[in-house]
Amino acid sequence: MLMHTTTLYLSTVFIWGSTFFAIKFQLGEVATEVSIAYRFAIAAFVLMLWCRLMRMPMRFGLRQHLWMLLQGLTLFGFNYMVVYWATSDLTSGLIAVVFSTIVLMNIANGALFFGKRPAPSVLAGALIGLVGICLVFLPEFAYLDANGAALKGILLSVLGTFIASLGNMVSARNQLANLPVVQTNAYGMAYGAAALGLVALAQGIPFSYEPTLAYTGSLIYLALFGSVLAFGGYLTLLGRIGAEKAAYAMVLFPIVALGISTAFEGYQWSLEALLGVALVFAGNVLILMSREQLARLYQRVRPMGRSAL
Repeated sequence: MLMHTTTLYLSTVFIWGSTFFAIKFQLGEVATEVSIAYRFAIAAFVLMLWCRLMRMPMRFGLRQHLWMLLQGLTLFGFNYMVVYWATSDLTSGLIAVVFSTIVLMNIANGALFFGKRPAPSVLAGALIGLVGICLVFLPEFAYLDANGAALKGILLSVLGTFIASLGNMVSARNQLANLPVVQTNAYGMAYGAAALGLVALAQGIPFSYEPTLAYTGSLIYLALFGSVLAFGGYLTLLGRIGAEKAAYAMVLFPIVALGISTAFEGYQWSLEALLGVALVFAGNVLILMSREQLARLYQRVRPMGRSAL
């Protein structure tokens, strides 16, 4: 039985929101490129094993593998590498703000590559959500120094986000071409892990490992939940509801990350942050509502507006 779209959407948001906290335990002795390669190598192995147990077809043509390779490089490889590089110059909050612009990038790229014109409600909801997320992280901007390192971090974050948006377009194209999500993810993650492994080798980075419970536990969580389950759910949403709506999960998961930070890191909520969360949820409702639901809402609100006048 297929998981309901709403359940799939919320599961994706909550899993990805929790990965912010898990990633903190990955930063240390092991190089970023190597840690990400480990993560997606494990995820690819698990998906390959699942496909074998379920007897899913795994033979594809060269052209199909090339599209899987492109998806792997853009969704499970270089986008992560570039964004991780940005973490040395920017706080995770600012990077989350930049990454949330993938909603607008997906709308623009969807129009460019697929000729899809977004509904006004989708565009309005995305803009409202982005304003909300900026309010949530407003204190972060107060610490942003106008120096070269900060500018470099912002540019890297934008580049990583744009690469991920292109990966969304590749995935949408692959699903339109009837490439199955699970097998495509399995091969794509394997290609992404291999690419980052080659980058590490080219830089002379050793394939070290940190044998601690924190590093190993977070690596397994990121591989199984953050990669296998979350990406499977997100890319399934991509095929069901479109790139512009599915990408709104990227605006919501920083809010989940903040909730976890409140519980475990002592994050202090401000009035701006509370208002920002309210705007994010308002935009979420607006972007996910169908035209029929919006029309019914308008019919209910219009008499109230007239009576107020």
